[in-house]
Amino acid sequence: MPFAGSWHTLLEECDALAEGATLVTPLTENQFRIADTQEHRIVIAFAESGETQPLQREQFATLAERVDDAGGSFLLQRLPPDAEPYAAVLSLHPRYECDDRAGTLTETNEPTSSQLIDSRPSQAADDDRVEPDLAIYADMLLLTDALERHDPTALDECETPALINLYTLCSDVQRNAGDLRQTVRELLLDRLHHDQSVHGQYGSVQRTTRRTRTLKDDEQVLRVLKEAGIPRERVMGVDREKVDEALDVTELAESAVYEIENSEYVRKAEVNEERKETRLQGLKDQLALSDDPEAAQLREEVAELEQRIAELTEFTPGTEVGTRS
Repeated sequence: MPFAGSWHTLLEECDALAEGATLVTPLTENQFRIADTQEHRIVIAFAESGETQPLQREQFATLAERVDDAGGSFLLQRLPPDAEPYAAVLSLHPRYECDDRAGTLTETNEPTSSQLIDSRPSQAADDDRVEPDLAIYADMLLLTDALERHDPTALDECETPALINLYTLCSDVQRNAGDLRQTVRELLLDRLHHDQSVHGQYGSVQRTTRRTRTLKDDEQVLRVLKEAGIPRERVMGVDREKVDEALDVTELAESAVYEIENSEYVRKAEVNEERKETRLQGLKDQLALSDDPEAAQLREEVAELEQRIAELTEFTPGTEVGTRS
C-alpha cells in the first residue's frame, strides 16, 4: 500500500507521545526522544549527547519497502549505519514491530509493541522486586561486594582471609555459571542454524559442530589392523598416537577403529567488552541520579545487603557460628 497513509499515521503516533517519552534503538540501545514532527521529517534528540538527528520521510518509505520485500520481516542487522532510529520510530506505527529476540523489524496486522522504554514489560509486578531463585545470583552479589571492598588490581596487598573469600566466591560463581550456561546453550541450539552467527547486546554466538573420536574395543581394533598388515606389537595397548600413525600408512578409514560422534554446541564468537562497560556505567549513573521511588528502594536494599554481608563475613577463629531458626 502507498506509504503516504502510513507516514501520516506515524506522525500522529509521534505527536500523541507523552512529554519526555523515550525510545531506544533496538541493537545499540541508545535512548532518544522525539523533538519535533514536520511534514517531511521527524527530528529526534539523543538522551546522552543531546545531539539531534532529522529522520527523513523518504528513508522511512525505503525502510518500509525493504520490510515488504523481505516478506514482512526485515533483519535489523542489515540496517545501514546510524539507521537504527528509523526502525525504533517506525515501531510506533501500529503495523510495525521491532522484535529484539528475533532481531527483526516486522510488519503485522496484530497489535504490536514499540521501542518505547515505558512500554517494555516489567520483570516484576507492580513495584515489587523479585530476586531470581538461582545460586549464581547470590554468589555474584557477594563477589561484587567483595570486589568493591578489595581492589582487584592490587590483590598482592590483600590480607589472606580476603583472598580466600575472593577465591571461594570465584569458584562458586564459575561452577554455578557453568550450570546456567549449559541450560542456556541447550535452548540456543534449538534456535540457531548451523554456521549462523547471531548477535546480542554484549556479544554473539555461533552454532558449530565438534567432532570427537573414541577407540572401539581393543580386540576389534587389533583385528582390523592385523588384517591391514599392521602387527599387533606396533599398537600394543591400543595407544591413540600409535593407532593414528598406523592409519597414516594404511587405507583404513577412521571409522574402522574409532567410534565417531558429532555433537552440536554453541561457541562464543566475540564479546563486546566496551558495550558491557558502557551499559554497566550507565546503570550505575542512572541509579545514583534517579529520584524514582523504585531506585530509592533499590539503594536501600543494596545498603541492607551490604550490612548482611558484613555480618556474615565478620568471622574470626574461635567464635561460634549459629543458625537462625
